[in-house]
Amino acid sequence: MKKPYVKKFSKIANFTVWIVDGKYIRDNIDEEFTNFGQHYRFNFIPKDELWIDREGVPGEEKFYINYLLAENRFMAKGISYSNAVDKANIIEKKERKKDYLMKKGIETQKRAKEDIEFVHKNLLEKYSNKKVKVWIVDGEAVRDLFYVDFTEGGHGYVYPFVPKDEVWIDDDLTPREIKFVLLHELHERALMAGGMEYDTAHKSSSEIEYYCRKNLAELDKNLKKAILENNNA
Repeated sequence: MKKPYVKKFSKIANFTVWIVDGKYIRDNIDEEFTNFGQHYRFNFIPKDELWIDREGVPGEEKFYINYLLAENRFMAKGISYSNAVDKANIIEKKERKKDYLMKKGIETQKRAKEDIEFVHKNLLEKYSNKKVKVWIVDGEAVRDLFYVDFTEGGHGYVYPFVPKDEVWIDDDLTPREIKFVLLHELHERALMAGGMEYDTAHKSSSEIEYYCRKNLAELDKNLKKAILENNNA
């Protein structure tokens, strides 16, 4: 049996992303393999690899990778496949909407300045500095006033309704998730403030978030580094 690999696409966190021959896999290994897969869904995929079918639509890979990282993380924790799919789908939808938002833009800056006090709840002084303020915001109010698909967090280099010097954290987040989301947003914001394109900054932020989820002892150190990077941006 030949190997299904077509070409190496990228590296992210501790994973190698491969473009594979989906038809060959369906014909010879598992007919259920569709656009992509990871080890906890298909045990023939090595634990440190993510597979994407070459027959998928070019340009969709970044969304598939976001999905696979989430599905892998949830299933590694023992969450059932069906529940992991639901959770990962929400994350993929969010990234697709964010991508559209940045490309098309939305006219919310003026209204945001007027309504900002309605969404601010608590300033997280521990994570704020001269250059950036981190706010817990009323997620429901943000969705009602500005953007229905706002979830978890965001910053002004992605969302035009968030001031450039702020990071918003959704008050719907559980306490144990706040640091991971904050690390992602601060790291991404610092890179974009320095001129990096969103896709590259997001990939880097996903890598560091995934790494810290697997290595909890490294979380606070990397969070402090991200805060400093924003102060110097």
